[in-house]
Amino acid sequence: MTRKSVTEDAQEVFRAIALIELGARMQVLESELSISRDRLIRLYRELRGVSPPKGMLPFSADWYMPWLPNIHASLFFNTYLFLRKEASCSHLDALTKGYKLYLEHCTRTDAEPVLDLTRAWTLVRFFEAEMLQLTPCCRCTGKFVAHKHDLQKGVVCGACQPPSRAGKTRKAAARAAVQAFAEVTHEEVIEPIIDPIEAVDAVNEVAAFQAA
Repeated sequence: MTRKSVTEDAQEVFRAIALIELGARMQVLESELSISRDRLIRLYRELRGVSPPKGMLPFSADWYMPWLPNIHASLFFNTYLFLRKEASCSHLDALTKGYKLYLEHCTRTDAEPVLDLTRAWTLVRFFEAEMLQLTPCCRCTGKFVAHKHDLQKGVVCGACQPPSRAGKTRKAAARAAVQAFAEVTHEEVIEPIIDPIEAVDAVNEVAAFQAA
């Protein structure tokens, strides 16, 4: 077995710290890093002050299909792909940097993040397993997350066609279509319809109504 240098070991620890601070679960850490489980648990406890949570990871691609999760998933994955292809980032760097950019978008617009790091990581895994694909929207031309082998023509994304229950905020949210998509994909947008992150406000109102 090849022994890692001190520098390589330190880099692995820094990557582990970045992932833990972003909320990575143990399964994600063990999959992405070569650090032993015991060291990861000690590091997690040192950073978080508690033991790592137990339980299964998300296993269904259907979670990403409803309107709100789909908008957030599409935004994150387009950012991830841009970092991989245009910035030549490694998978792990694109994952952490892409997720940080996603959180910055949410913070900037006072929106609640829908994706945690584990969901973002699982999303990438589903694409690698060819369970999901990016489908272009026929209105805004932005690409959104869809099941593999779903229809590719004449499909409208959830950002351009919010559900009717979004109510009054639908019009308010329909002013800047696919702005986030255009920023990360550099694709020409035909007509802005809705900013995926701003659309979160609409769903927050729906959630409050349903909880009442």
